[in-house]
Amino acid sequence: MRESYPTDLNNEQWELIKPCFPAAKPGGRPRSVDLREVVNAILYILMGGIAWRLLPHDFPKWKTVYHYFRQWRDDETLKTVHQKLYEWERTAGQNRHPSPSYAVVDSQSVDTATMVHHDVGVDGNKKVKGRRRHLMADSLGLPLEIVVTAANVSDSEGLKLLLERIQKRSLDLSRLYLIYVDGGYKGFELVKWVMDCFGWILEMVLRPQEKKGFVVLPRRWVVERTFGWFYWCRRLSRDYEGLTKTSEAWIYWASIRLLVRRLA
Repeated sequence: MRESYPTDLNNEQWELIKPCFPAAKPGGRPRSVDLREVVNAILYILMGGIAWRLLPHDFPKWKTVYHYFRQWRDDETLKTVHQKLYEWERTAGQNRHPSPSYAVVDSQSVDTATMVHHDVGVDGNKKVKGRRRHLMADSLGLPLEIVVTAANVSDSEGLKLLLERIQKRSLDLSRLYLIYVDGGYKGFELVKWVMDCFGWILEMVLRPQEKKGFVVLPRRWVVERTFGWFYWCRRLSRDYEGLTKTSEAWIYWASIRLLVRRLA
């Protein structure tokens, strides 16, 4: 029995999340690795921002941990786990409907590491060479969908990618009717497309021109706080991933960690 790390799940948290992961397939060689240790190792990398090969030796072998990370990323297990925890958090101990009535969409541009060469662009507005994280969050700031693109992909195109992915998932959005955005999502064609395709209203929340310095904007501060939560995780301080789908997976892991800690 190894000494615990601050990033480890406690017993209550593990019992909560354990049923969300698929059981071992029948037949063949029985599973020898402890899934709790695999999850703890992934959270250690997420919070510490280290490379896979630097994983401490008291965890399972880094290749084994990476195998599960990649498998859960590719077979949608990660999104399934996140969705279950999201639904529990929406309804846990609250007289709250599982479907939000409104959502908030925003994007965040981050630098990429020097070894990252694919899906990299320049955000001319923020002078950032790297990638852009497009996020749709509910009224609590909990992520509904995440898309990572090159930084030169516009907010409008990112919104279309977000909503097209949302449409393919089984999220309960029966009450959703309004999406708050900033000025980067302006344009009649975009507003019309969202209304025609989804029946949702796109409403801009703009910064008052007469005010200078930092201003807390109604509704939009929720998603800004969510981006702040991501920076608790050193792996997300910049984008180190070769594939954008891996970048998205780490953001889902950051959200899963947040949800588990809230629920247990």
